[in-house]
Amino acid sequence: MKFIYSDSLDYIDPNYDFLRDQYGEGRVKYWDDNFAHEYMDSPPYDGILVSRGVVGDHQSSGRYSDAEAIRFRRDGARKFLRYYKEKYPESLVFGDCGAFQYVKMPLPPYSPEDMISFYIDGGFTHGCSVDHIIFQFDTKMDEFHLFPPVIPEDIKIRYEVTLELASEFIKLASQLKNGFIPIGVVQGWSPLSMAKAADSLIKMGYKYLAIGGLVPLQSADIHKILSAIRDAVHYDIQIHLLGFAKADNLKEFFKYSISSFDTASPMIRAFRDARRNYFLYDNNGSIKYYTAIRIPQAFENNILKKKIRSGQYNQEFVVMKETEALRCIRGYAENKIDLEETIEALKNYSKILIWNETLSEEKNLQALNTLMNHYRLTLKDRPWDKCNCRVCRDCGVEAIIFRSSNRNKRRGMHNLENFYNHLGKLKEQI
Repeated sequence: MKFIYSDSLDYIDPNYDFLRDQYGEGRVKYWDDNFAHEYMDSPPYDGILVSRGVVGDHQSSGRYSDAEAIRFRRDGARKFLRYYKEKYPESLVFGDCGAFQYVKMPLPPYSPEDMISFYIDGGFTHGCSVDHIIFQFDTKMDEFHLFPPVIPEDIKIRYEVTLELASEFIKLASQLKNGFIPIGVVQGWSPLSMAKAADSLIKMGYKYLAIGGLVPLQSADIHKILSAIRDAVHYDIQIHLLGFAKADNLKEFFKYSISSFDTASPMIRAFRDARRNYFLYDNNGSIKYYTAIRIPQAFENNILKKKIRSGQYNQEFVVMKETEALRCIRGYAENKIDLEETIEALKNYSKILIWNETLSEEKNLQALNTLMNHYRLTLKDRPWDKCNCRVCRDCGVEAIIFRSSNRNKRRGMHNLENFYNHLGKLKEQI
């Protein structure tokens, strides 16, 4: 099972000054920055997935700037990501259409010819067929003995379009002598519909399938899908899971002989999850999660700026509490300030940040005390001292502070390494 990281231009300034919260002197964005495979001691993934919808083009806007998108198309994926085959010989570069980006469109904006050109020009090792995502998943649609299923017309269109485009895609891809490995994308509204789609793709000639529409589903539903698909196709057919983020349940899915999966979850959780921001792999073969300590920049945080502008708080007062919180957490890391003083400083700053005037004092205090309990656990365990990744070695407690992109994405890179180590240990147990 290969871990393919779904990248969205996640890079950091290796010379970032945490004490001054400033970029390195003379830093030029992208050119002086590091991707995770450059910054960490070794790449924390087996490959990178790039979605065309994320890159963007004249048909749909992505997350890349116009200059970045042009450079990507000109230089190709490996050169743009500095993920060179010579330096990372076993590395893989997957590509897909980025169906989430055009989910509201009646039809995909890309043709099979468009995507094949994108994969060839980009030097991809694997390329997914053009698909149209289906979110209306319901296992009850397979209960034919109870009632005949009534499939909404828009869902049937997405299903049929995905298969039609996959058929065109593999016909064109099979004519290439030194191209990429074509992957047929499975979409459906139920386990049996997805199994039927998988069977159709195999008959077209696909040897590698990618299962789509998994992001919003629970593990139980994904099990039903994979079980139905494996009943329909032989185990010599490779399977990739698109957007598979079930880190806690990885071992359960080994029985389906999954070849690869992609996710950005370890990175995204570093700065979007309410509580599980910092991963720590332990020797027992599991991942422990910690809450990052939120100390946002007073002059840049929108919530704080709004409260200051409204006159709710004085700017000097807010900056003073921010400075005290930073002083205490850094002092605690150096064993110069005790835990209770640190918690008190964090509580004083967090109160400004999270206090909601529309709620009662009781509810506000309850939310504040709950947050402090999470912070106390993080600080007591001192996870940054237990991890030997480059992030934690280089910046120590700064890795656990939720503040600015360079800290948050460093924590994401730390999470990637711990997640990758966790996967490696699970594979050893098979």
